[in-house]
Amino acid sequence: MTLTHPERPTRTSAPSAARDAETEQLTTLGAQLRTALDGSFAEDRAMMRATFPVEDLLRAPELDVEASRDWTLNRLLSLNDQGFGSAGVPTTANAGSDPRGAVLTFETLSYGDLSVTIKSGVQFGLFGGAVTNLGTEWHHETFLPDITSMKLLGGFAMTELGHGSDVASLETTITYLPDSQEFEVHSPTPGSTKAYIGNAAKDGTMAAVFGQLVVGNESHGVHVVLVPLRDEEGVDLPGITTGDHGHKGGLLGVDNGTIRFDRVRVPRRMLLNRYGGVDESGAYVSPIDNQNRRFFTMLGTLVRGRVCVGGGGGIAARRGLSIATRHALRRRQFPAAGRPDGVLLLDYLVHQKRLLPRIARSYALGFAQNQLIEALVHVQGDDESTEEDQRSLETHAAGLKAVQTWFANDSVQEAREACGGAGYMSENQLVELRRDVDIFATFEGDNTVLMQLVTKALLTDYRKEWGALDRSGVVQATARVAGESVLEATSANIMLGRLADAVRRRPEETTLVDRRWHALMFEQRTRHSLESLAMRMRAAAKGKGDEFESFNALGDHVQFVARAYMDEWILSAFIDGLEAAEPGESREVLERLCSLYALKSIHDDRAWFMEHNRISAGRSKAIGAQINDLCRELRPHALPLVEGLGIPEAWLGAPLLKD
Repeated sequence: MTLTHPERPTRTSAPSAARDAETEQLTTLGAQLRTALDGSFAEDRAMMRATFPVEDLLRAPELDVEASRDWTLNRLLSLNDQGFGSAGVPTTANAGSDPRGAVLTFETLSYGDLSVTIKSGVQFGLFGGAVTNLGTEWHHETFLPDITSMKLLGGFAMTELGHGSDVASLETTITYLPDSQEFEVHSPTPGSTKAYIGNAAKDGTMAAVFGQLVVGNESHGVHVVLVPLRDEEGVDLPGITTGDHGHKGGLLGVDNGTIRFDRVRVPRRMLLNRYGGVDESGAYVSPIDNQNRRFFTMLGTLVRGRVCVGGGGGIAARRGLSIATRHALRRRQFPAAGRPDGVLLLDYLVHQKRLLPRIARSYALGFAQNQLIEALVHVQGDDESTEEDQRSLETHAAGLKAVQTWFANDSVQEAREACGGAGYMSENQLVELRRDVDIFATFEGDNTVLMQLVTKALLTDYRKEWGALDRSGVVQATARVAGESVLEATSANIMLGRLADAVRRRPEETTLVDRRWHALMFEQRTRHSLESLAMRMRAAAKGKGDEFESFNALGDHVQFVARAYMDEWILSAFIDGLEAAEPGESREVLERLCSLYALKSIHDDRAWFMEHNRISAGRSKAIGAQINDLCRELRPHALPLVEGLGIPEAWLGAPLLKD
């Protein structure tokens, strides 16, 4: 078993101490908005910007697959040497993990090439995280030093060709052989081939392999075992067959590949046995008796990946919007009265409406990400946390990852179009960013499935009631709890509920920018859609038809509930951010941004609000006019707004922004 990576590439020279972020010139308002958006992490993020190695920040778009992979590995090796890689992963059994540092580092890496960001996530967050969270002291002492130094490069072999989101149904087997005290790892069918695995095609020499643990002909559900893949020459070990996915739609620097196992044997102690394993007598032992609870506990320890990917998606959206907005402040099109040299793109209301509502949503998502990181630190840090805290973290991490990565894809595409032909040139980064961020909607959980998890959590503690949405008995299980037990209150927090209560009796008499009215509309959308879903489930349970189809017909409703709840939770986070902001111009601008976020959400769902008699047709039209007014009011602050998003202009790497 080798712990060293074959043919480590030559590293690039260490960057100089000069940093673009140190000399960045911000407007006063931009600096204030950045501090407000960074929240309680402002000092940490400022320090990371000041020390982040920005030389060779972005990969040349014309590099082919092999050159992209070499560049990405070299870049990550260099970054890791300078503290921007394994941050948050302990190096020994006695060193504590640092979820705060890990997520903030992942966000910072997202300012640059996303292949580097994701390869870092595979190596340190997934492979290293599996060893850290699922392994014991022996695994930590044996493997973590080489993982964090990148002497041992590994993969996270969960997904199979036949099973992606349905982890519980993985086909790979991990069978205990008592005579030799080994585990036999096997791929019994073509569908059990591990697929899309980062570091599998070329660089990885080991993988954390998920499979069904079988001990004495009894299955104990999904567990994880460490399996060496290649020798010191980079050749597949006996029984291992790796494949290369080759060219992909994006992230060309990540060597995704396939892995098949033909009765590969590894020592007993290679099983990551923190939550279940085989003792020296050959008996299965676990501190958690219930197999379903054990499964979800194991997966719950890996929630940090969703927090990171969602945050990375949010940064990608900020990059795209920053390029498009700065371009719109330079580019002129068509002369007009008083503007013989042409009208700035951002002076057109239609262009403002392309960008400013998305900038408002970026701020909203940024405040929500801050709260999610704080929850992660509470659960995985040194604080005492409860099972309820863990469940809330998992729910919001799933939902926010989906919301942020969908938003990233939408925003980068809109930014590309807003830059016209220049946006289609690879050198201006937007098409490359669009290619790379596309897959964010799929890995760490398909977004549609993640939103189903949010709704299930709102209805009941789904881990105790049922395994998956389409399994037999789900309708009956839901009927037992729907309308009786929901996840606390559907209001995102007490403050939002109080705001809603203040205008509940006469909502149409409030102004459109009244935060209390926003809170009421968001709360009613969530509460009514959730309660009506529960009633539909109860009705379906009384029927005699196909149970699966009974629930399957509710799919659109399930998605709507999750989206409504997440929008409400995000509004709550925005309001919390407003409360923490210093009085003055920056807070006034944030107030307008919050109103723009809230009204855009209501306007997008105006058909629902009108169908359910929450707003009149006249008020619906007035909301559209108010959105226009807010865009006009925010237009003079466009530059400070994108400065507040936190990405120095020099890091955007887009020649179209040069004078």
